[in-house]
Amino acid sequence: MLIDTHAHIYLPEFDADRPAVLERAFARLSHVLLPNIDSRSIDALRRTVDLDPIRCRPTMGLHPCSVQNDYTAELARIEAELARGGFVAVGECGLDYYWDTSTKARQQDALRVQLGWAAELGLPVVLHTRESMADTLRLVEAAQDGRLRGVFHCFGGTVEEGRRAMALGFCLGIGGVLTYKNSGLAATLAELGLEGLVLETDSPYLPPVPHRGQRNEPAYVELVAERLAQVLGLPLEEVAAATSATARRLFVLD
Repeated sequence: MLIDTHAHIYLPEFDADRPAVLERAFARLSHVLLPNIDSRSIDALRRTVDLDPIRCRPTMGLHPCSVQNDYTAELARIEAELARGGFVAVGECGLDYYWDTSTKARQQDALRVQLGWAAELGLPVVLHTRESMADTLRLVEAAQDGRLRGVFHCFGGTVEEGRRAMALGFCLGIGGVLTYKNSGLAATLAELGLEGLVLETDSPYLPPVPHRGQRNEPAYVELVAERLAQVLGLPLEEVAAATSATARRLFVLD
């Protein structure tokens, strides 16, 4: 079965039909991973995990878009949650230079802190890298002491960047962008191959074709798998088995 390694199904977009979304997901998937955003999302995240704690698995981190003037207090709250245990990764964390470049220094500091937590706790890290791949790679390379592992979520970089990420022991998260005609991601993945890839949706965002403009949901990860199989010229069953095995190893899923 498939695994969606990144879905925000605790957000209000799913309040009206969350049980049905989970039912559709688990007809196709064995697990859905739920990355946290900031202190305000923790309660909703926990309530959603409680609906199916075996198959809905949470991660805990501070999203770069939530790194504001009070980010040290936010980090303290996130660290306290991590200490409670039960999380399969640190994240979603990273850098986002698309919305606001004035917070670059704070974002980088917050990322360094969270990379440190991941190393200390022996957890993988879920990295957000919107228009910031170069700096993210630089910071991870500087922090890599042999203990770091994780995933570059929503990977959209070059072949060289993908190889650098995988050389660091990281995986690449592939979602609905792969189905977009002009994304260029298909050509990149054709060179990189299947090893080190995991699947994701980033629900409710970035829905795959033919659902663009609609709410994304974890069941649609099957469309990403189908497109990846086409790109690599492999049977769907092989893509599903390989990406799920990689996700299970990375996040230590039972």
